[in-house]
Amino acid sequence: MKALVEFCSSNVISYTKTVMDALENDPDLDVDVVEYGCLGHCGECYMQPFALVNGDFITAETTDSLLTLIKEKIQEFVQEWQ
Repeated sequence: MKALVEFCSSNVISYTKTVMDALENDPDLDVDVVEYGCLGHCGECYMQPFALVNGDFITAETTDSLLTLIKEKIQEFVQEWQ
């Protein structure tokens, strides 16, 4: 089973495009990356980078930190399913 990482298109434009690209191009990750028009987190969306990982809201001060947190969450998911 693949982990699911969801991004808001408004947040992608402002912050998370590089995070999305990094996840999609990482050959070591088995993950579905999806971009939606809105994820319903508008208050956070305009303030800082965020994503949903298997439905869990993940945010960070920087895109590098967000990418690290997302990868950690994916690793937890993989370990649970092994």
